[in-house]
Amino acid sequence: MNQKIKMIGVGDEGKASILPIYQKWIDESDVLVGGERQLSFFPDYQGEKVPIKGGLRSLVDRLQQEKRQVVVLASGDPLFYGIGSYLSKKIELEIYPFLSSIQLAFARMKDRWQDAYVTSVHGRSIKGLAQRINGKAKVALLTDAENNPAKIAEYLLSFGMNEYKAFVAENLGGENERYGWFELEDMINKEFSSLNVVILKQIQKVNKQTFGINDSEFFQRKPEKGLITKKEIRTLSLSNLRLQKESVVWDIGTCTGAVAIEAANIAREGAVYAIEKNEQDLENCRKNMAKFRVDLTLVHRKAPDGLQDFQDPDAVFIGGTAGGMEDILSQCCSRLNPNGRIVLNAATIENLTHAVEVFKEKGFEADITLAQISRSKPILNLTRFDALNPVYIITAKRKEGK
Repeated sequence: MNQKIKMIGVGDEGKASILPIYQKWIDESDVLVGGERQLSFFPDYQGEKVPIKGGLRSLVDRLQQEKRQVVVLASGDPLFYGIGSYLSKKIELEIYPFLSSIQLAFARMKDRWQDAYVTSVHGRSIKGLAQRINGKAKVALLTDAENNPAKIAEYLLSFGMNEYKAFVAENLGGENERYGWFELEDMINKEFSSLNVVILKQIQKVNKQTFGINDSEFFQRKPEKGLITKKEIRTLSLSNLRLQKESVVWDIGTCTGAVAIEAANIAREGAVYAIEKNEQDLENCRKNMAKFRVDLTLVHRKAPDGLQDFQDPDAVFIGGTAGGMEDILSQCCSRLNPNGRIVLNAATIENLTHAVEVFKEKGFEADITLAQISRSKPILNLTRFDALNPVYIITAKRKEGK
């Protein structure tokens, strides 16, 4: 290849959105690559047109072998949720961006955007959006035909996020451009152009949940005890998992979902998978997910059945095994990502001993904390302490070199 491939961002106005020098480069090129919509902006092009369809691997292979002059067209800013980032890692590119749709939307809205949280549900699942945006004052969303403004409004309201008002901007820069403000309830039954951007802005403040949610705030089975990982044990266990913003987490035997919900609030950009065999606990978990605005993957199965469908974890919490501990730990140990951790809560000496033995067999080292927690309790005008059940917190990680 004699020179770098040029990538040019194009707006909805087509030719009118690019500089004269960009038009000159396009006219002088032999191959013009782009989406069908971008290619349609240049009906008089004399060279070969190559539409981008499906995956980009075959396109990369072709461009790596191409000897002619090539221009790649992209929508808006190619490095903003576009193909520019991927292609630039594979081939030599010169990138000439146009305004991104987010920039244009905020311009129409007449508001600053340096303080906005920007994310995308374009071509990807909406799963997990609730915890990603919860508490954020200003959110910009790239959408698609499936995750359209109506679906986004319905999704947000299912988590009680009625503190937002939405600004929807359609066909930005084109002849059919339109934009305006909407209440979420009004968006549900309204149709929008497939080319749109949604900006959410808080119209009232909400209390953002902090780490260490009180047990009484969760929906749970009562008057039975021991069916929720108590706050003190929960916070110790989660700290031992060393979660990061993008961690993938498993919660096995999630019950009320207390650990999974707090994990999701830490790993907001990651993914949380929870599994529970009891239908009644599962229903309480769903209620807690809605209450605490957490959209995790919840499965009604008895582990280890069902774990095979989960993404490989960076962290695993095991609150209960209901038998089958060896099979569960075997799958967790084999699939745990490098530098990952497994935290298991055991209430009996027998389960403690069994778990430590299995971890050793799998090449893991285990640290054990015996947590004996007592809480103050008023008695007349005095105070005494009530002891919680002792819990062994087992934290396992691979031995070095394993």
